[in-house]
Amino acid sequence: MSGPEIITFGCRLNSFESEVMRDHAVSAGLRDVVIVHTCAVTAEAERQARQAIRRARRERPDARVVVTGCSAQIQPDAYAAMAEVDQVVGNADKLDRSFWHGLAGRTPPGRVVVSDVMALRETAHHLIEGLDGRTRAFVQAQNGCDHRCTFCIIPYGRGPSRSVPVGEVVAQARRLVEAGYREVVLTGVDLTSWGKDLPGQPSLGQLVARLLRLAPELPRLRLSSIDPAEVDADLLDLIGLEPRLMPHVHLSVQAGDTLTLKRMRRRHGRDDVLCLCDELRRRRPEIAFGADLIAGFPTETEAMFESTLALVDEADLTYLHVFPYSARRGTPAARMPQLPVAVRKERAARLRAAGDRALARHLERQLGRRSQVLLERNGSGRTESFAPFRLADPHESAAPGRIVSALAERIEAGSLVGRLAA
Repeated sequence: MSGPEIITFGCRLNSFESEVMRDHAVSAGLRDVVIVHTCAVTAEAERQARQAIRRARRERPDARVVVTGCSAQIQPDAYAAMAEVDQVVGNADKLDRSFWHGLAGRTPPGRVVVSDVMALRETAHHLIEGLDGRTRAFVQAQNGCDHRCTFCIIPYGRGPSRSVPVGEVVAQARRLVEAGYREVVLTGVDLTSWGKDLPGQPSLGQLVARLLRLAPELPRLRLSSIDPAEVDADLLDLIGLEPRLMPHVHLSVQAGDTLTLKRMRRRHGRDDVLCLCDELRRRRPEIAFGADLIAGFPTETEAMFESTLALVDEADLTYLHVFPYSARRGTPAARMPQLPVAVRKERAARLRAAGDRALARHLERQLGRRSQVLLERNGSGRTESFAPFRLADPHESAAPGRIVSALAERIEAGSLVGRLAA
């Protein structure tokens, strides 16, 4: 093996942290190791992680199997009990270079190394050269969450909200641009809470403004998921005025029914989502919206679900991440009256179908238009609004990582297809 194998589940922050672990493992000389980076958002994500652990042991019987991530942080004993697992490491410890060097040394750390993430008060800064096999790079700006949504276990896996200072975010972004990346995605567990723990409590909009000003060589900047209740005035202005900030916003919506949102202990209502989308669209007409949505939350009636279904069209939500509700032990929602699993899956399927129709409408609006496409591989890439785009003749494209002007001519298999524009 040329280096450690990392199997990553879950969010973009996990993807970033996987590269930090890769750097640490390589610097420690660890090669015959498989790192399974878990997610705790749903029971399905945990099932897939356990499946990957067993598969890794079958395929790599001599490798050391290390399990980490949110699920490992929350229930380390469950993973330690698996015969296939050699090491369990927590979310704070996995980013500590000394852990990986200890793992490679003569006196390795204990089989379970999981610190108390709830005691953390800052997020360590990690410079990485890039993300393995990608053309866009993630930069961590924030970690943890201070909110307590009734369905969510993640605060117990990530700890309290912690912000990375502006200078370190800018330094990381500039380093990635120097390494050839043309697009950077700012990421975090609760990104819009960035700055609340820093002196003066700066806003996410202020961070974005400074990043764009201090990294003028950065062509494209995106934001990962943001909370509709925390979009500040500076960020609104930037979305409307700054062409380098991409017209694509992913919202942590979760439901389209206000009573359901209250039971989820979210801080926005249905009308808040509609007003935010209307305001952003007024400022940036070409903007596209993504959304996280949960289907079959406890006590959700058919009428409540229909409100969520209708929100997809009313807010023109284009890219949906749909999850059938998954009870997480220790959360308030797990103690509420549960809907049958079959109902949750059926509603999730209807939401995904609505998302497919919304994406088709979005793609149809792009036909005949010129877009700036960041090429990834085989002549495929993403437009400014994150629409998938494929060059009809991939031989006319350049190497991955270039931004090219392209004209959308047709739609095939959920992707725009076109040619380089003159």
